[in-house]
Amino acid sequence: MRAFFVRWIVTTIAVLTAAHIVPGISYQGWGALLVASLILGLINATLKPILMLLSLPLLLVTFGLFTLVINSGLLLLVGKLVQGFEVAGWGSAFWGSLVISIVSVVIKRFQSPPRETTPSRNAPLASPGKTPPSGKDRVIDV
Repeated sequence: MRAFFVRWIVTTIAVLTAAHIVPGISYQGWGALLVASLILGLINATLKPILMLLSLPLLLVTFGLFTLVINSGLLLLVGKLVQGFEVAGWGSAFWGSLVISIVSVVIKRFQSPPRETTPSRNAPLASPGKTPPSGKDRVIDV
């Protein structure tokens, strides 16, 4: 449940940023913004995977750039569904979806914990016949 709220907050910040940067995207009050980001998150979780699968040939031909078209269409759909959240047209939706994607990636990058480092495959192993001292060293069983 916590992960859901974190994603919702990230999406809300991203949509808020897009509304302030991109002309043609606007909202009337925090309620409309919160509902729009919630609907956008739900649509991205349900409808977007289906659209990605159906447009797989276009995604392959355009090296994934068609994802921007899908994101733009979904943002336009949210603008039609949520009263008080407006997306003026296709251009605003395109640039807005681009800003939302970039802001989301940046926030998620700073939010995620640092990755653990794993020992290198080329790290020296113990010599055959010797036991590691006091069991404190890691033993890699291959």
